[in-house]
Amino acid sequence: MEKTLYIDIILPLPLNSLFTYSVPKGMEQEAESGCRVLVPFGKSKLTVGLIVRSHDRKPDFNVKDIERVLDKEPVVTQGQLKLWQWVAEYYMSPIGDVFNAALPAGLKSEDGYRAKTETYVTLPENLRHEQSLHVAFGILKRALAQQKTFATYLNMSHWDTIVGDCPDEKIVEVTKDELMNEAHATAGVMRQLFEKKFLVTYEKEVGRLNRGGEPHLDNIKTLSEAQQEAYNQILFQFLKKKVVLLRGVTSSGKTEIYIHLIKQALERHEQVLYLLPEIALTVQIRQRLQRVFGDRLGIYHSKYSDAERVEIWKKQLSPTPYDVILGARSAVLLPFNNLGLVIIDEEHETSFKQQDPAPRYHARSVAIMLAQQFGAKTLLGSATPSAESWNNAETGKYGLVELDQRFKGIELPEIKVVDVKDMQRRKMMYGPISPLLLETMQQALAEGEQVILFQNRRGFAPMIECRVCGWVPKCENCDVSLTLHKNMNLLTCHYCGYTYPVPKQCPNCESDDIRPYGYGTEKIEEKIMELFPGVPVARMDLDTTRSRNAYERIINDFSAGRTKILIGTQMISKGLDFDHVRVVGILNADSMLNVPDFRAYEHAFTMMSQVAGRAGRKGKRGLVILQTKDVEQPVIRQVVDNNWRDFYSLMLAERSLFHYPPFYRLIYVYLKHKDEDRVDTAALEMGGRLRQWFGARVLGPDKPSVSKVRTLFIRKIMLKLETGIDIRKVHQCLHAAQQQMEEDKRYSSLQIYYDVDPS
Repeated sequence: MEKTLYIDIILPLPLNSLFTYSVPKGMEQEAESGCRVLVPFGKSKLTVGLIVRSHDRKPDFNVKDIERVLDKEPVVTQGQLKLWQWVAEYYMSPIGDVFNAALPAGLKSEDGYRAKTETYVTLPENLRHEQSLHVAFGILKRALAQQKTFATYLNMSHWDTIVGDCPDEKIVEVTKDELMNEAHATAGVMRQLFEKKFLVTYEKEVGRLNRGGEPHLDNIKTLSEAQQEAYNQILFQFLKKKVVLLRGVTSSGKTEIYIHLIKQALERHEQVLYLLPEIALTVQIRQRLQRVFGDRLGIYHSKYSDAERVEIWKKQLSPTPYDVILGARSAVLLPFNNLGLVIIDEEHETSFKQQDPAPRYHARSVAIMLAQQFGAKTLLGSATPSAESWNNAETGKYGLVELDQRFKGIELPEIKVVDVKDMQRRKMMYGPISPLLLETMQQALAEGEQVILFQNRRGFAPMIECRVCGWVPKCENCDVSLTLHKNMNLLTCHYCGYTYPVPKQCPNCESDDIRPYGYGTEKIEEKIMELFPGVPVARMDLDTTRSRNAYERIINDFSAGRTKILIGTQMISKGLDFDHVRVVGILNADSMLNVPDFRAYEHAFTMMSQVAGRAGRKGKRGLVILQTKDVEQPVIRQVVDNNWRDFYSLMLAERSLFHYPPFYRLIYVYLKHKDEDRVDTAALEMGGRLRQWFGARVLGPDKPSVSKVRTLFIRKIMLKLETGIDIRKVHQCLHAAQQQMEEDKRYSSLQIYYDVDPS
């Protein structure tokens, strides 16, 4: 008796388990691991799942048949499935969430992706002969416009070279639009030719992907002496280490070293993954890479349409995949077949960590695991490495190469500190702008140079406040104040998107004295336009860059000098190269330091150092004006002196003393519920269960800084774990505790999730 074939599949749902289905007779050969299947799920719903494995073991429950197999070839490789499983286990995230995050939406539905097609024209079979064409011309002699268009087509396609039934030249495909443009033909003329069957149309799939043109390896620049030495050291370190950290000061030319390493990998016929933390960065880097690698370069990030992402995914599975993939975080989940090098630029950036929704993975860690699967090398690049990477390099786990010389000997910028508290006391501030910053901006602009102003808060103002009773509008769904967006005349929650019209009177005391409090990028833009009338100003934050074209326009305008002052959030701190930036203003250093997070000083030092590095890229030495109310803060002096060794030394000593990464591992356990009392009780109970296993390693529960989001109250428990602890057993204990909580009817709608290695 022939055995039934069963398959275990992943569904794109927040579920940990695989689901088993049976394969009807005749479909067995199609049901291959990595292929998608359409399956019944629930009472009447059909869902797209992914086959993980097949077997002949009948489960001890009723098994449903699959409806059909959707793919002739796998759309997910075995290597990807292995990586997904690692991500799910390490980050304690359901495998269904990993599946959901990895695949573009068009591959997760039965008909979610439609190939882009274009209409082409050609000769019908009965006219593909010299004599037939002469007859056709005779028929068209009284319709001159049609005859002209027909002749134009024959010329464009090379059918006019036909002798007998064999053209002398290779036939060229011609689109309908190309023919209409070349022949200046109207839609009516085209319609007549189609109706009379002189021409016929057909649809052809065309790619949405960027066409980078021919590769030009001759465009690779010669490395400077310092760059060449660093390049040689990297190659030497790769002989001994799988992962190497390149610590190179801002403007030292790390990108040029990357390009030389990519060229070498391609010469070995290997693929390269080049990860960047921000989509904005891909604009400049893409242009540099395309000049060298042309159409061997593919770009992948979340601002691309879903159809474009599907096409890139499919190209990576084809016999001619991109040799180089440039992308943000999600590019690490693409299929590869021969990966040889992974470059993670600005490796310190928190943008590499996915926050919400799950899986809450760190692209740097996943990329290193991906590289290990292929036996590939990983290069981490940064002027201000993360504490974890620097410690790994210092202790010998990673190779280390240092590049302390800026390209062409350009000096590091001079940093001047302004005591904002003193300036405000003396009433000398121009809103958020100190007299020194105003003066240096005026001088730079007068000399035809540019200015960058950094404020790590978008919107017009962080909040509005009634000056009589102190009322501040809060979000109905979240435990945060609403941010004023003046251009829309709305108060907005940056957590759930809730909006509220700006009130004319205080609902608490009916006073009409309601004013903005603090400065967001939008308000700074308004103030700068007031101080510098007629000077072109641009703002770069989440509100102005909702499309990838917006990124490109803002960056290109500033690069070309069409914009003179660029105001932005942390987006502008991340590796952008501008040739004529003379002055950088850090408007409020304190907003980065006064954050309840153990990484606050690390992030502040990194961000200020990176922003400062945008100044003085070519020619003159740059100037940075750093505004703060706490000039005695040690980290301010360390930024001014570029004393990164002192900063890292003190930070690591403190982290070791208080049991924080990189010496201890952290796992945050979050609990959410719509009832605050219920979540408090659940958090105390969960904390108690965990203490039975982990003792003093458990801290909390407590309220996070934002303790209510989207109507759900949140509590957090922290686990501090020694680096040598058996992490599998830790995960088993956490899952056991979660299961016990979920079995309690009181907590039926309680949500529990984890943030492993929070950043």
